Parts: sequence; structure tokens; C-alpha cells
Amino acid sequence: MTESAEKYWNRISPDKASEFAQTDPEFTEFFTNFAYDEVVNQDDLDDRTRMMAILSALLGCQGIDEYKAMLPGALNLGVTPVEVKEIVYQACAYLGIGRVRPFLTATNEIFASLGIALPLEGQAATTPEDRVEKGEQAQVDIFGDGMKGFAQSGPEESRHINRWLSGNCFGDYYTRGGLDYKEREMITFCFIAAQGGCEPQLTSHAAGNMRVGNDKAFLIKVISQCLPYIGYPRSLNALRCVNEAAGA
Repeated sequence: MTESAEKYWNRISPDKASEFAQTDPEFTEFFTNFAYDEVVNQDDLDDRTRMMAILSALLGCQGIDEYKAMLPGALNLGVTPVEVKEIVYQACAYLGIGRVRPFLTATNEIFASLGIALPLEGQAATTPEDRVEKGEQAQVDIFGDGMKGFAQSGPEESRHINRWLSGNCFGDYYTRGGLDYKEREMITFCFIAAQGGCEPQLTSHAAGNMRVGNDKAFLIKVISQCLPYIGYPRSLNALRCVNEAAGA
């Protein structure tokens, strides 16, 4: 392990060796040197943002075991318990509860082992009466005035899904405290990039990221930091979507 990789590993997992160090020493060496030296030192993304992106990507690619390994390190590097919970909650809108439930369970178990009392302070900012209105406003804030009236738009037989997108996806999640729009759009980008097969939505959210201040250079940094966890094909697809959004 390089000195830089060892130093970063110790910040993530103080006094804890990789579980594969004895059984797979060669793999442990080159993967650790790549992920915790070469990749980490590629750019100036701060540790907290990097870890938020990685946790989100692991949710997206269903990397539950790696998530469990990385979550304590994310807390060590500045991600707060509230931010972790908001990442997991928002993942439900993009991955579904069927894929998110194991991560919510794992998060609660790890929090309990670290003495983090649950439930955490509530972050809700809407009511059943105003969630659609406030959710649509969040869509407008992120994607522009073209989203005005979105909740009531579309063919009658599927209009309810547009209403759900405004009220549930944006009203129930994006309006919550704990994360701002820039952070929520970044983690959404990571959810979609890591699960693959949703390139139209990924391009749209790349554009949304750019509208709220997460520019092309920033998104490339995020992709780069997630690459060891999601692989090259999905990372390259994400890069293509970012380039398309920037070009448009």
C-alpha cells in the first residue's frame, strides 16, 4: 500500500485492516492504491462530498456490503447522521423500497452500534395539503419555469404519475431539511448513474445539477470518485450524459 493510500485508509477505518488483506493481498494492494490514492488525489473534491457521492452510488448499484464497510468511514470524514438518513430516504424515490430497505436496516444497525440515538430529528417541511405545491416549486427551482403546472400535465390516464413526481419525489423528499438542492441533485445523479439503464433521466438530472450550480467539472469529479465502486461502463455512460447535458 502506498503511503498516501494507507493514510487515507486510516482516516476511513482507523486501526482496522482490510478484511481481504490476508486472503487476497495482491488485490487488496492494487485496489486500495487505486481507490484511496490515485482516485482520491485526482481532484480537489472534499471528503464529505466524496463520501456522500460514494454512499449514494453504493445504494444505486446495490453494494450493500461495501456500504456497510464505508458508512462508518463516511461519518469519520464529516457526513452527519442526518445527511446519511436523507441520502437513504431519497434513494427510495429513485430505486424503490425493494432495493432501499436493506440499506435502511443496515444504517440503523450501524448507528445503534455507534451509539447514535434514533429516531433522528425530523426534517419534514411539507404537509399532506401542500406537498404537491411545494414539490412542484422545487421542480421549478431546479429545472426551470417549464415545470410550472407539471403536476396537472400529461395524458389523463397517466397524469397521476406526474402528480406523484411533484408531491412524492419532490414534495416528500427534496423539500426536507438536512440537504440542500445542490446536494440532493448530486446524490440523485449518483443513484441514477450507478443503477444504469436510465440514461435519459441521468441526462436530465445532469442538466438539473448544472442549473443549481453543480457544473460539468464538478460532475466529472463525482463520477471519477464513484468509479471504483460502480465500474467503468456505468461511469463512462454517466460521462456521456454529462457531456450531452452540457452541450444542450
